[in-house]
Amino acid sequence: MYNLSDINTIKSILSKNGFSFSKALGQNFIIDDSVCPRMADAAVPDEEYGVIEVGPGIGVLTAELAKRAKRVVAIELDDRLPPILADTLSDFDNVKIVSGDVMKIDLHALIKEEFSGMPVVICANLPYYITSPVIMKLLEDNLPVESIVVMVQKEAADRLCADVGTRDAGAVTVAVNYYATADELFFVGKECFMPSPKVDSEVISLTLRDERPGDIDDEAKFFNMIKTAFTKRRKTIMNSLCFGPVTKDALGAALDSLAIPRTARIEELTMEQLISIYTSLFSN
Repeated sequence: MYNLSDINTIKSILSKNGFSFSKALGQNFIIDDSVCPRMADAAVPDEEYGVIEVGPGIGVLTAELAKRAKRVVAIELDDRLPPILADTLSDFDNVKIVSGDVMKIDLHALIKEEFSGMPVVICANLPYYITSPVIMKLLEDNLPVESIVVMVQKEAADRLCADVGTRDAGAVTVAVNYYATADELFFVGKECFMPSPKVDSEVISLTLRDERPGDIDDEAKFFNMIKTAFTKRRKTIMNSLCFGPVTKDALGAALDSLAIPRTARIEELTMEQLISIYTSLFSN
């Protein structure tokens, strides 16, 4: 069995296969042998679980997941890596590699086909450039999964796990908190990767909610309101929330009825207040 966290082993594997890192794909492989066991422990509750991994690289996290889970399906975009993974993960009979783009794969169909009768979780070391789109797809697809454990850029982790209504919050914070409860688990320094990125990382956990925090009749419209407002986050909500069909008179009346100051900024509003504003303005 390979020691996939050993830098010399990694270099040997990559050299043997003529592999070079792709900057376009944001590839950074983990070389700290403490990181992936901690991620796998956080992601997999017990050996009866199935795991979807996004971006296995050469399989360092995949191997740790396979030791703990009943079945692991790893989705890899880079078509140079599946042959390498077939070698590095040859000791495991509970791992399947799926070539493709997680943004395009039908994950509902994959779960139904690969994890019949199993509880399912998702685990990933996400490239920085595509963190938010991948996380939002996993959440918005309403997948039958319990949780998502991901490693992301430290700055992104702080925003994703911020409390709605605080200065660190953004539109993505609202979206994440709508679908899940978010927690920062542990810090991962840039020296833990090869090649070393310019920024540090953080492992976070998103536990999917059984029920949404409010009764939203059109989630796309709600999140459009949120995204539009956060593009003008330093303006008062009388300016940032006044767009499209929303007149200042209607917005002002809605805010007054909800006892929300007209001088407040979008970043100061709680999830409950945001949902109340949407309901007042757009729900029939």
